[in-house]
Amino acid sequence: MATEDDDRPRKKISHEIGQDLSLLSVEELTERVTLLKSEIARLEEAATSKRASRDAANSMFKS
Repeated sequence: MATEDDDRPRKKISHEIGQDLSLLSVEELTERVTLLKSEIARLEEAATSKRASRDAANSMFKS
């Protein structure tokens, strides 16, 4: 039989920089590390893409 907690949607994991971590469990900390690593990878991919676009544009205007 499912408990009431199973029926509730899980709260989306979020993290605020500088947030007090003392109240989080090891599992919550691990989830946040995974979340932040994914976000870092996404940011690095976006920066790489923008850098490539900028470099392509710069090469077109240089003679």
